[in-house]
Amino acid sequence: MAQKISPKKVLSEDPRFAQAVQNYEAGLRAMQEHKFDRAKGYLQKVAAGPSKELADRANVHLKACSQQMEAVTTQFKSPEEHYDYAVSLMNSGDYVSAREHLEKLSKQAPKADYVAYGLAALDCLTGHVEDSLRHLSEAIQLNPTLRFQARNDSDFQNLSEDPRFTELLYPDPSAELPPSPAFSEER
Repeated sequence: MAQKISPKKVLSEDPRFAQAVQNYEAGLRAMQEHKFDRAKGYLQKVAAGPSKELADRANVHLKACSQQMEAVTTQFKSPEEHYDYAVSLMNSGDYVSAREHLEKLSKQAPKADYVAYGLAALDCLTGHVEDSLRHLSEAIQLNPTLRFQARNDSDFQNLSEDPRFTELLYPDPSAELPPSPAFSEER
């Protein structure tokens, strides 16, 4: 006699369904953490998955993610306010979203010293040493006083032993001075 298998048992044993449930849960966690880009990626996988019920739920959450992302990108009153938001993302450890916002700001305000500085800090925190040094150099060229801020910024701790970093923050004072005129011996 053949044993009848219930549909629920088939779904729970299906590895695609199990993966969809994991993605759904990860998407909900990301939404709770306000990481809507990440949540959207997980939920899109669920929406394309084998379970119609999960796909329907994921689509509801996808719409909510899209609304939240749209609200975040349009609510900034100034580039400085947008920068502050990117820094808050960086401080909370959401480096991916912080980078997206800083790169967007970089295109909107290419001569903003604080954006270059923020990118330098983010690059340092994420282990991109060369990019960090390049962005920090750019920021200091735009605003030399940032050199003093970087000296005490813990975000640059990973670079503290790098001679290139030291050279950026403590340049040779004689290199900045114009050559002194030669004394003439005729008086």
